[in-house]
Amino acid sequence: MSTGQDAPSAESTRTDLPEGRYGKTRDARPARWRRLVFGVIALLVSGGIAYVAYLNFGSAPIEGERVAFNEVPGDAMEITINVTRDEVNRPGVCVVRVRDKAGAESGRKEVLIQPGSKNSRVTTTIKSIGRPVTADIFGCSYDVPRYLSRP
Repeated sequence: MSTGQDAPSAESTRTDLPEGRYGKTRDARPARWRRLVFGVIALLVSGGIAYVAYLNFGSAPIEGERVAFNEVPGDAMEITINVTRDEVNRPGVCVVRVRDKAGAESGRKEVLIQPGSKNSRVTTTIKSIGRPVTADIFGCSYDVPRYLSRP
């Protein structure tokens, strides 16, 4: 249905308001200082996120690597691990575990890593509640429990 005239645009339908009646009209664009403040806040937040990610996902100060594992009689497994650390004068602890055929953890042990060298090799035996099929390292840390550090 055409009346022969074009539809009115948004600018042509806007009526001018009486001066002083409704206060100042605001500009549609945000002020320059607001953009600057939001930009600085965005940089600070993204910098904080990057810092936390670096702390959580950066290289670990102490790491363990499984070298070998062998099943021993009596539902146990012997595991040999290499431990690399950056602070050779501090003792460390590594948690090693064994798994059963279904993949469930069936035994766990904390192993004390004595201070000494940057690279250490440790062998230990882990008792399992069933027949173990594999052994691995859960993780290593410098937070040695008190019961491991006592002579």
